[in-house]
Amino acid sequence: MLLTTAVLIAVTAPAAGVAAASALDASAQRQGQGGQSVSAVLTEDPPARIGVDSAGGAGGRVHATVRWTAADGTVRTGKTAVAPGLRAGDRTTAWIDRHGALLRDPATPEGAIAESVAVGTVAASATGLLLIGAHRAGVGLLNRRRYAQWEKDWTETDFRWRHRQS
Repeated sequence: MLLTTAVLIAVTAPAAGVAAASALDASAQRQGQGGQSVSAVLTEDPPARIGVDSAGGAGGRVHATVRWTAADGTVRTGKTAVAPGLRAGDRTTAWIDRHGALLRDPATPEGAIAESVAVGTVAASATGLLLIGAHRAGVGLLNRRRYAQWEKDWTETDFRWRHRQS
């Protein structure tokens, strides 16, 4: 049973991780294909964030209101993630979906890769833990059955010994 569980973990855990990561990656690619960049202007100063690296890393983005012109010529506003350090009136790039709605937190390629790796790792770990749990449950059931059989055998042996002595 242990060997079977080990083989199942070795095969299914990585497969589950790869499948989950691939599904998330495909979803991110579909979102990226449906998105379009537009030039936008900040309408207000973004909120200050303490301890944020001003180099503009993905983790240091802040939300601010921007204004852009849609494909139909209408001027729209909405909140989206922007690099820290920008001020009202500065230009930035905003992302809209295929319906023209502003994406609040557009996925970056680095963020999508990190998220895929994290989801794949969690899926593989969860699969492994599930199989270990199934193994432990199986061992527990087998032991319970063995103990019941052992108890039955001892009872029969005890009965024979007592009748032999009488």
